[in-house]
Amino acid sequence: MLPLGTEAPRFELWDSVSNSMKTLNNLQGSKGTLVLFICNHCPFVIHINKALVALANEVQTKGISMVAISSNDAKAYPQDGPDAMKSHAKKLNYPFPYLYDETQLVAKAYDAACTPDFYLFDANLKLTYRGQLDDSRPGNGLPIDGNDLKHAIQCLIEINTNTRHQKPSIGCNIKWKNN
Repeated sequence: MLPLGTEAPRFELWDSVSNSMKTLNNLQGSKGTLVLFICNHCPFVIHINKALVALANEVQTKGISMVAISSNDAKAYPQDGPDAMKSHAKKLNYPFPYLYDETQLVAKAYDAACTPDFYLFDANLKLTYRGQLDDSRPGNGLPIDGNDLKHAIQCLIEINTNTRHQKPSIGCNIKWKNN
């Protein structure tokens, strides 16, 4: 996992929804930026999609921007390609850009391992949280409350240090290309 305090790796990626290139700089929030690695087909992401939309609608009013990135190999997993990403984002009303990392270099720069994977950066793009949304998983019966990530966001907004243990996210492995 990226060490806390690490500066956010810069990127320029294709936004599947707006059909335009986006950079980290033009997506940065005034108080913070949440970068999440997701995909369309992962059951762990499907499990939390509604919570992601609700979270984005809540935090974007507080100066936190959200940016979703899919880095899966779209040749091997066509349901995770740009066209499918666009229809998926529109169907679920994603209020955040859904970027396609075709080269997978951005996922590698972030040390992203699975979907979903969350990285919260402060206003200066320094990492303050990396880990899970909460303890809920498909089939475990725990509510999707976003507790871990929401606490980290609240700490960031209130300029408090997050002293809670940061649990790594659990989900589907990123589908890496065979070189």
